[in-house]
Amino acid sequence: MFDVFPPYLVFFIGALVLPLIPNDARRGLVSLVIPIICAYQIWELPHGLHAQLGFSGWELTLLRVDKLSVIFGLVFSLAAFLSLLYAWHVRDTIQQAAALGYAGSAIGAVFAGDLLTLFIFWEGTAITSVFLIWARRTQGAFATGMRYLVIQVASGVLLLGGVALLYRETGSIEFNAMTLGSAATWAIFLAFGIKCAFPLLHNWLQDAYPAATVTGTVILSSFTTKLAVYALARGFPGTEILIYIGAVMTLFPIFYAVIENDLRRVLAYSLNNQLGFMVVGVGIGTDLALNGTAAHAFAHILYKSLLFMSVGAVLFRTGTAKGSELGGLYKTMPLTMIFCVIGAASISAFPLFSGFVTKSLILSDAAHEGYYIVWGILLFASAGVFHHSGIKIPYFAFFAHDSGKRPKEAPTHMLLAMGITAFLCIAIGVYPDPLYALLPYEVSYVPYTTTHVVTQLQLLFFSALAFTVLMRTGIYPPELKSVNLDTDWTYRKFLPTFIERISTSIANFWMVGGWILQRKLNRIVKRLHSSYGPEGRMASVWPTGAMVLWIAVILGATMVVNFV
Repeated sequence: MFDVFPPYLVFFIGALVLPLIPNDARRGLVSLVIPIICAYQIWELPHGLHAQLGFSGWELTLLRVDKLSVIFGLVFSLAAFLSLLYAWHVRDTIQQAAALGYAGSAIGAVFAGDLLTLFIFWEGTAITSVFLIWARRTQGAFATGMRYLVIQVASGVLLLGGVALLYRETGSIEFNAMTLGSAATWAIFLAFGIKCAFPLLHNWLQDAYPAATVTGTVILSSFTTKLAVYALARGFPGTEILIYIGAVMTLFPIFYAVIENDLRRVLAYSLNNQLGFMVVGVGIGTDLALNGTAAHAFAHILYKSLLFMSVGAVLFRTGTAKGSELGGLYKTMPLTMIFCVIGAASISAFPLFSGFVTKSLILSDAAHEGYYIVWGILLFASAGVFHHSGIKIPYFAFFAHDSGKRPKEAPTHMLLAMGITAFLCIAIGVYPDPLYALLPYEVSYVPYTTTHVVTQLQLLFFSALAFTVLMRTGIYPPELKSVNLDTDWTYRKFLPTFIERISTSIANFWMVGGWILQRKLNRIVKRLHSSYGPEGRMASVWPTGAMVLWIAVILGATMVVNFV
């Protein structure tokens, strides 16, 4: 038996037992207790390799405990607790069980000590999380969920292929740092990149997250992409190409987010932007940069959840998350508005909020290591995120024009979840030492220096000034009902239409060709018929002969094409 009980198994046990508990309130209570038990177990875990077992000649390590896995395991447990508290009103057992299975799979992947175990939990996150999208029970959600599932499973297939190739090359499936340079490592790298929403591989995120239920989006925002960040930090630290991939990730979502009308999609683009900072940290690969990645992932899970919670509460009460249909909600949803502003201040890296004490680790190290262009891009991206998440989200949801909507304040359990998350965002910003103590490496860093504070305040001030000028002059893109075309249009619209038209053209070609051949054979048969008489045998077999001849033509053409 295992020398140490893997803490993530508590989530799977809970997911199996939950449907058997008849009372709705008890189900909710059980789902809240499970993350607490898991977090306590993670805190008490001894460092090292545990729960090892043999499987088909391989040595699997189900529990590899070190500071990197512990900090991600703890924040995943915390995110599960807050998300399930926010979803206390949900009475859909499938959603509750899926959320537990999803969180358990993410935590299991974080503690995986080998690539095969990682693959199992990697696919587990895909299969369980899709039910949070399908739970919306609309045709659009079903189609979106299918696209999401195909992409996530494809990531797993790439990962498994890379593991097989790596085992063939090295004879090992240990999950340690790798170097790009072989088909195996590139396949694994691409698998991580899909889940991390690299540029051009990112569309599943903006497609799927806003399509989920109100509570499902909050849960989705916490695990999948941060699991990929962990995998990159574990598998490819110091891989320089990640610096430039991350820089692009911070940059391009800004422009989409500014013109997007759906506020949940704005947050999805913002999520992609924040992932870029973490990817840059992994690419730099120094102790300080990797600490920055881990710290920023921790803070990001909290403030991004808070923003999704506040917009979700608005959607829950009003039935819409469109900026063009909202405004003036501060009058009847003041607490939700306050929590949203705290999340906005955190993601914008205001001093005394969590984003300031985590993002500055990465920015400082980028400058220190001489990546000045990347540092400039990160500064620009910081100003951009303040525009679309720090200002746009709370402004168009709660202020701007008065929509005339007067909904009730969010339910008590939602307010409690948002309140706890907001408190943590402020607490980490005011006193970051407990978070710094959890980081993987011992690095002495002081975020509150005069230079850091003044530089960040100047950046935020001029960004706010620019937003004000653009709004006053009417240059800032208004919130309009629109469809934001991203590169996912290529596989959602263009490719299906292109394939359909090509298929139709080919079918028409064979149909016309068959009709022409049939007419020619008909004429030949008529001539033969006139020669053999009305009772001739030839006339009775001509359709079969035409079909056989045309099939022979098709097969011959196919063989020629394949040969060429």
